[in-house]
Amino acid sequence: MGQVNSTLAFKEEKGGKEKVVSNQNRSLHIFNIPILWFLVFTAITLVSLYTGNLPGGMIGTLLVMMVLGELLGWAGDRTPVVKTFLGGGAIIAIFGSAFMVYAGLLPEETVTSMTDFMKSGGFLNFYIAALITGSILGMNSEVLVKVGLRYFLPIFGAVAGAVIIAGLLGFLVGFTLQEAILVITMPIMGGGMGAGAVPMSQIYSEMMGNEPSYYISMLVPALALGNVFAIILASVLDMIGKKVPSLSGNGQLMKGFTYEKTKQKYNVEKMGVGLLAALTFFAVGTLLGTVLPLHPYAIMIILVAAAKISNIIPQNVVEGASQWYQFVASNWTFALLFGIGVAYTDLNTVLEALTLQYILTVFGVVLGAIIGAAILGKLVGFYPIESAITAGLCMANMGGTGDVAVLSASKRMELMPFAQISSRLGGALILLLAGLIIPLL
Repeated sequence: MGQVNSTLAFKEEKGGKEKVVSNQNRSLHIFNIPILWFLVFTAITLVSLYTGNLPGGMIGTLLVMMVLGELLGWAGDRTPVVKTFLGGGAIIAIFGSAFMVYAGLLPEETVTSMTDFMKSGGFLNFYIAALITGSILGMNSEVLVKVGLRYFLPIFGAVAGAVIIAGLLGFLVGFTLQEAILVITMPIMGGGMGAGAVPMSQIYSEMMGNEPSYYISMLVPALALGNVFAIILASVLDMIGKKVPSLSGNGQLMKGFTYEKTKQKYNVEKMGVGLLAALTFFAVGTLLGTVLPLHPYAIMIILVAAAKISNIIPQNVVEGASQWYQFVASNWTFALLFGIGVAYTDLNTVLEALTLQYILTVFGVVLGAIIGAAILGKLVGFYPIESAITAGLCMANMGGTGDVAVLSASKRMELMPFAQISSRLGGALILLLAGLIIPLL
């Protein structure tokens, strides 16, 4: 997502010898580009934008989204407090662009073009198709086989605990059951912004009416607050684990389990295959959505998961889908989030949502996720602290960036594979549940 990995190093030939040079000694980068060059690209973009000479259609729109999205994301990932508790660059990219629209800093024709590109132009669906296909097909088989279905029990426990406590707290402070569960609980437990709140707003729009922007303006505050509470409570769980050692595996989810991530070589041709797979799964989901009472996203999730479990997809397609997803996520996430701020986020609605009742209900969601995941995790042989962190807090945070923040706060980075299961498959499960629960509420 345009971040510089300071732990990497490159080799430099000098006098017939290789000299390893750390990235820490290199000039500052944005989007893997030296900062001075990135500022040149930014200047060209802004001059084109404000002189009315920005190329029309996809070229100009995507240029603005990538340049300004990466710039805001880079700033957010380096801003104290914001990067630690509020989701970092993701939140700044969304609210920064929303503020630009609110304050009239973006030309009206650019706002219209970007909104069309995100909605009728299909960029949002294009991104989500890559995310769903690649993230599920790219799940590590070793983790799925060794942990098995038992990991999904604490995930269900986290969801059930979140729904119950948020529903009770929400009722006590004046929310309806529909508001407490659909508007607050589901987006928090939904795997982040791109994988959760954004497709969820589409589902809500199609099943309950109103524009997606109406829903996403209510979902985003829940996501941000949930992320804050998840990180804070991760530190609390770490302290509890130290005071009550019997509850903690000190970074080990269950006895006798170790995990090593396999390295993958990237291949341009395989990425093309992955792109084709993502588009095809999305097309099938859309096709079946015309005859089945489920949203195309939910159908797509079921199809991809079934294909992964049955192992019927050729390995090069699996690898290609995973690589294409990582390419899209690495290069277009901040661009997408900038577009979300422009096309889907109404600052007035966001500010109106931030009440004491709202904050208490969000806290109830995260607390319920911890309790549910810890109890059911213990039943299947997991350490309660580690189960609460992975199946609970990593369901309630902001996806990938939230996983890093939560595991860092709890000092358990070795649990990342399980955090990814929660963010990827757990988030997909929430989308499916949202589509099923709406008719009941």
